[in-house]
Amino acid sequence: MNSPDDHLETLHTLQLAFNLAPVGMCVSRQRVVELCNETFARQFGYEVDELLGKPLAPLYPSMDEFTHVGNLGLPVMRERGTYNDERIMRRRDGSLFWCHVAGRALDRSDPFACAVWMFEDISERRPVTTSLTLREREIAQHLVTGSTSKQIARVLGISPRTVEAHRGRLLKKYEATSHGELVARLVGGA
Repeated sequence: MNSPDDHLETLHTLQLAFNLAPVGMCVSRQRVVELCNETFARQFGYEVDELLGKPLAPLYPSMDEFTHVGNLGLPVMRERGTYNDERIMRRRDGSLFWCHVAGRALDRSDPFACAVWMFEDISERRPVTTSLTLREREIAQHLVTGSTSKQIARVLGISPRTVEAHRGRLLKKYEATSHGELVARLVGGA
């Protein structure tokens, strides 16, 4: 049988793991920060106290992207209980960075009621080097996962021709001559 001291020591160890995790950790309720660690706050340019009780929306490049990611993630979390992707996020100073995000819902039937999130800044290996529109960022996010134009079109509710037009603009912006070269540049490999 565990003593109250054992319980307190375990609780302290869990708090230590959360607070010192090398990745950003966040507990959210209805997409509002309930609790976060220092790594999470620092990678977005805030102090922990500045984020507590605040919505996650300002950490996205735009309100449209906040809404779009929520619309993508909600059905996946209902089905699986988890969601992850790589997306562009926004720091307090307005600078953008690529971030790997993974989350788990407490209750799959209402995923946003309470979820635990991990945010890993991957900008060292995938820097944001080119200014992109909202739609270009959305398409780039799907291109780096290997999605086809048809798959991207289905997810975004646009035509495959529109995806191809945006892909063409991305090729120009990144001075890439092929789809493979574009993806390599998007992921920071070239």
